[in-house]
Amino acid sequence: MGDIKIASIADVEEIEKIPIEERLTSFNTYDLVKQGADIDPDAIALSFIMSGDSYDSPMQITYRELIAQINRTANLFYDLGIRSGDVVSYLLPNIPHTHYVLWGGEAAGIVNPINPLLEASSIRDICLAAGTKVLVALGEAPGSDIWQKVTEIRKDLPDLKTIIRMFGPSDEKEGILGFDEVISKYNGDDLDSGREIDPQDMASMYHTGGTTGTPKLAPHTHFNEVVMAQIMNQPGLAQPGETVLCGLPLFHVNGTMVTGGFPFSIGGHVVLLSPQGYRDPTVMQNFYKIVEYYKASFFSCVPTVLSVLLDIPKGDADISSLRFALCGAAPLSVELFQRFEAHADMKILEGYGLTEGTTASSINPVSGERKVGSIGIRLPYNDMKVFVPGDEGPREADIDEIGTICIKGPNVFKGYLDESKNKDIWMKDGWFNTGDLGRKDADEFFWLTGRAKDLIIRGGHNIDPAMIEEPLYQLEGVQVAAAVGRPDPHAGEVPVAFVQLQQGVEMSPDQIIKHLQEKIGERAAIPKEVFVLEDIPLTPIGKIFKPALRRTAIQYVYEKELNALEGIVASASVSVREDKLHGSFAEIRVKTAPGVSKEAAEEKIKEVLARYIIKFDLDLA
Repeated sequence: MGDIKIASIADVEEIEKIPIEERLTSFNTYDLVKQGADIDPDAIALSFIMSGDSYDSPMQITYRELIAQINRTANLFYDLGIRSGDVVSYLLPNIPHTHYVLWGGEAAGIVNPINPLLEASSIRDICLAAGTKVLVALGEAPGSDIWQKVTEIRKDLPDLKTIIRMFGPSDEKEGILGFDEVISKYNGDDLDSGREIDPQDMASMYHTGGTTGTPKLAPHTHFNEVVMAQIMNQPGLAQPGETVLCGLPLFHVNGTMVTGGFPFSIGGHVVLLSPQGYRDPTVMQNFYKIVEYYKASFFSCVPTVLSVLLDIPKGDADISSLRFALCGAAPLSVELFQRFEAHADMKILEGYGLTEGTTASSINPVSGERKVGSIGIRLPYNDMKVFVPGDEGPREADIDEIGTICIKGPNVFKGYLDESKNKDIWMKDGWFNTGDLGRKDADEFFWLTGRAKDLIIRGGHNIDPAMIEEPLYQLEGVQVAAAVGRPDPHAGEVPVAFVQLQQGVEMSPDQIIKHLQEKIGERAAIPKEVFVLEDIPLTPIGKIFKPALRRTAIQYVYEKELNALEGIVASASVSVREDKLHGSFAEIRVKTAPGVSKEAAEEKIKEVLARYIIKFDLDLA
């Protein structure tokens, strides 16, 4: 745990008086995990439950066993020819073996975690971009199509030498090794390679953004990752031996670092909440019982998770061990924040981070004032500023002036693997342009107000609008097309599309969606709705004006929710404008139904709109 309790930016600056290099006790991820294991080799490192209904009968792995399996896995990869510059990609759910592959892969070469829910063509493109030499994948299993996808794409991967099947037999003729069949023959004591891992060696590469064109892969060095673990140790998020719940996927840097590398580095206990994590409804139904059973100290999540848990009764579960929930990846509604804290009687710490920053950049103080709706103050050793572009170059924004949030520090990557993706990603002097709009207040708390880039963030998952727009333009009769995010009570936002048809063409939204279902390689990116407009708004120079479309989408959602309140709302109108502090802001005018008091109507309306992130002003008549 950090030696200074962080309550304000002054505490962050006090911590930084000691250089980060002097705080590091490990300089690569292999030594990082070993360091945590040495605290108590017989302590439980991992508890794995198959479902939420069987939370009290976990498979458990000690640190001694974890390190042995990491060594064996690294030695298996070494035997297969993996060296420091070679890539191991994996398609795995949240199981203990994923950690063996992740940390063993980084000890042998470079790891490339891939979202197994992507379509086969997208997985193929990522493997090609990474130069995958070994692919580890879940074998045939009920409810999983991972192995089917592997079979479909393997012939298109010229660099692929071996496929390792998890929970399945070997097939030497097909170049397939069964992990469980072969792993026991490898040395579990140390690395056969004798490799001395340089801190600047590449450890991993994570896919980020959309899946249109050449995939964007963000490489992390070993230094990036060990620094990130040390940075997360400073605010006192967890103490050695405490329990952390992991429900986010282990193909995402939040899952691997916040509920993986960091707790392992301090000898923590990680509970894997089933192979599906938070996507498993039995996990959510039993969540509070799970917290009580394992005496968890914190969990990391996205707003979607809190939204679901808000509807689950806590019952008589004792969750007093749970100091807080970390919430990030997407903005959290202030109303949802307050309702969830009252419902669960726990503290939420909102934070902010991104793949390019190896997970986290800011957080509301553990020990000090939290500003609800903000993403907190910057973490130690992570510089964070707001810049405003200008004719003479970018300048630092004034207090509460909206600009582009930029980050810089030892946890920030050096650029995407594909050099063509690095155009305009640096604001100045090594400051990475996150593309997020925000402001910094007088206490140096940061507030998100929108996005300069067009990414749609669905439940913490980034979707590039281009992967929706390009298939739309392939549809004969479409003249202009645009995709934006529409507010959603569970996912934060979901994609919707706006289409302007060529003169004389008739096409229904259902026909357009059917076309997109056939063409889009990522199910999460298929628009929830398509709106056919006579004219899509354009800027004076003829570009599509997406802010207007986003405002239209907000207006549509809010009016739909309000008009559904029959017996309470007689009529409703919504207008959306841009606000200098909050970004999009909705002005709502409601005429209440006869016999309904303004107080009762206001309470119900705020309850319904609480799960949306857009701030609003309500005028009742």
